Amino acid sequence: MKVFVKKSIEQLTASTEGETLKRTLGAGSLVALGIGAIIGAGLFVRTAAAAGEHAGPAVTLSFIVAAIGCAFAGLCYAEFASIIPIAGSAYTYAYATMGEIVAWVIGWALILEYALGAATVSISWSEYLNKLVGGGIPYEWCHSPMESVMINGQSVHGIANLPALLILVILSLLLIKGTQESATVNGIIVFIKVAIVLVFIAIGWQYINPANHHPYIIPDNAPDIKLPNGETYSYAPFFNHGWGGIISGAGVVFFAFIGFDAVSTAAQEAKNPSRDMPIGILGSLVVCTILYILFSWVLTGVAPYTDFMKSGKEASVAFAISEYMHGYGWLSTLVTIAILAGFSSVILVMLMGQSRVFYTMSKDGLLPKVFSDLHPKFKTPYKSNMILFIFVGVLVGNCRCRWELGVAGGGTSVQDRRDCRRLNGGNPLPLPLLT
Repeated sequence: MKVFVKKSIEQLTASTEGETLKRTLGAGSLVALGIGAIIGAGLFVRTAAAAGEHAGPAVTLSFIVAAIGCAFAGLCYAEFASIIPIAGSAYTYAYATMGEIVAWVIGWALILEYALGAATVSISWSEYLNKLVGGGIPYEWCHSPMESVMINGQSVHGIANLPALLILVILSLLLIKGTQESATVNGIIVFIKVAIVLVFIAIGWQYINPANHHPYIIPDNAPDIKLPNGETYSYAPFFNHGWGGIISGAGVVFFAFIGFDAVSTAAQEAKNPSRDMPIGILGSLVVCTILYILFSWVLTGVAPYTDFMKSGKEASVAFAISEYMHGYGWLSTLVTIAILAGFSSVILVMLMGQSRVFYTMSKDGLLPKVFSDLHPKFKTPYKSNMILFIFVGVLVGNCRCRWELGVAGGGTSVQDRRDCRRLNGGNPLPLPLLT
């Protein structure tokens, strides 16, 4: 049947002939893209959640277990990306191995991942920007029309989330300007957020209390924790202590690694794909794993893991700084800047990955030709970037965000952002922020 027709590597390679994307990215730029997509708020949030609920100080081992799992997936992506240096990532690989219908389904799955991911992270970018400026952005201009809040006894409705739209338009214009320029800006953003993480590790190392690392693995007789909402959290279940807790913690921190696959969408723009793509994918995983292990070791050494159950895990780093690292309040501000930088690079890579999937699907005839039209000067899929901005912008500017309280609230109910504020001092964490 035609829907199961496959494309050979020769056919896929032939589609890159003629007018095509520029090959401007080296191994260093690809590693930076990977780090930019991986390190977001997950580092600052998932670490405390996994430590407090499951692994304790052994969350460092949870990161190692999660990294091993990601490494196997990364090896697959690296192998495919070096053999089939075409934009499109898993969509292209599925077309070559399983046929058109499977590729079409995976292509739309990637569209949901990248487009909706960019939308939700940009909303979170707006929230943290408002936090950084002390809540100075009026409610109406940082929330959608579907959201409202009571202020001084009056109901105030949102009009549009302008900060989220602003970051989307800036990054979309940057992507239209060129892939090399986007990679350069991403490299600067990555440098800033990695530098802040290293500053926290360097300063926090001096405040490590060795007693907080003992016992290293949560024992089965660890005392129950009284949560702020009045409920009791028990470490007795198998996946809440010991090696079961470490494995369960690996499932939690796994979300902090998501994003490395986006590097493969830039395969058609790599200078030497067979060499650079494996370096970009696996190199970014190695760098992030080392940072994650060091960060989690310091965080669980500065504050006891039980503290992360009693205080909002979303604000775990800020809590540890204010409670145990007196005189370093400015570091908490830097952490917020690092989160903003992390969000910015995640949005950038998500938008780039999405436009490249659109581009390849369009070249294969599964989307209208407009998505593969290249800018006459910049050689970027500019029409695809503009359409994508409109689509994501509509979601950002007019959709009501939903937030998951299962981690912080000890339950599984989904509430709106006003309820989340009570758990995090006015700074909620959306579920898609686990990137």
